[in-house]
Amino acid sequence: MDYNVIEYKKLNERVYEYKHNSGLRAFVVPKKGYQKKYATFAVNYGSIDSEFFVPETGAKTRVPDGIAHFLEHKLFEQKDGSVMDKYSALGANPNAYTGFNQTVYLFSCTDTFNENFKLLLDFVQNPYLTEESVEKEKGIIAQEIKMYEDNPEWRVFFNLLRALYHNNSVKIDIAGTVESISQINKDILYMCYRAFYSPSNMILVVVGDVEPEDVFNMVEEGIYFENKYDKIERVVENESDTPAEKIVEQRLQVSTHLFQMGIKDISFCGKGLEAIKREVAMKIILEIIMGKSSLLYERLYEAGLVNSTFGFDYNIEPTYAFSMWGGQTTDPEKVRMLMIEEINKMVLGSLSAIDCERIRKAHKGRFIKQLNSVERISQNFISVFFKDVSMFDYNEIYDTIDYEYINGVFKQHFSNEIAFSVVSPLPE
Repeated sequence: MDYNVIEYKKLNERVYEYKHNSGLRAFVVPKKGYQKKYATFAVNYGSIDSEFFVPETGAKTRVPDGIAHFLEHKLFEQKDGSVMDKYSALGANPNAYTGFNQTVYLFSCTDTFNENFKLLLDFVQNPYLTEESVEKEKGIIAQEIKMYEDNPEWRVFFNLLRALYHNNSVKIDIAGTVESISQINKDILYMCYRAFYSPSNMILVVVGDVEPEDVFNMVEEGIYFENKYDKIERVVENESDTPAEKIVEQRLQVSTHLFQMGIKDISFCGKGLEAIKREVAMKIILEIIMGKSSLLYERLYEAGLVNSTFGFDYNIEPTYAFSMWGGQTTDPEKVRMLMIEEINKMVLGSLSAIDCERIRKAHKGRFIKQLNSVERISQNFISVFFKDVSMFDYNEIYDTIDYEYINGVFKQHFSNEIAFSVVSPLPE
């Protein structure tokens, strides 16, 4: 059996790669001596993929929002019973999740890995859909949607995305709406499955104490996809540099205000090493200017405007990128104005080169520490694979990124307009 071995000598890691004749790529990251084994089957298909050209016909189509998440639910229901029950009988812990860009099916186990892995290959390739089961699932997912509609952390986040984006589908809730899922039927689900669940649009990742060749033999024997489209053409709407709305406010049954602020990167979303280099730079920048050791955080904390819930992040994907930060506050307008004022002052100057180096080293240390977790390796591997990079490329980025680049990204990004989302208590 032919497969590639990629060595990352600085990290003392190896990645084994096998390409099935269907186009599916499988990866094994061996972790000798680890008891837990972790396997994932991921498809490059998420909630943002609501408009595309159907590979079978070439016709442009738009499907109801939430369909990727709906399909994830349905794959666990097979003709001969529940996949969850089968995994339980095998002593494994299964799960799945749908994000903006990928849908991921997974399990972890300590024993009976082969049986669990074969089950993963089998159920992901075999959707079993009936109109009756689809109608039943609508009620289940509608309850899930309503639960998230009342979740203040969820709402303040998606309201920020709604404030940032005019057209991009990232602003739409991953599960869709009660109205949108009501339009889903068996035929639409099968069409989306055939379009996106194509082997060249999917990967398998196994992390743990396993023999790569044993895994690849199971892949060779267990992959039999009928649909083998090489490329799925998606429709991406144009997006302007400015936010769709400067401020979005919603009132819910909460005891205090929650806020999120953010900036979108229109010109810098994409793939490849440049994408993860910008991600590394932005995460270093965010920690420098508003991390727990920053002067800005100290000032906000001492004024009672933020507390330990405050956090920040940066996301970059092929069709969107944005920074975000926020948490609980006693005075949303005051925290908004103060943060904008302080950030504008910082942009007039420059970041501290000493702080850049300190945070760079700390972030690299965190990255290396993640290599001790089979879950984190798998999740991070998948999250960047479809951006045409390996998660192990981060190590080289941390070693080569310099102050001039980081400071340039800081000035460019934070010169853009900031959007603000707040969830406030209901009026008394």
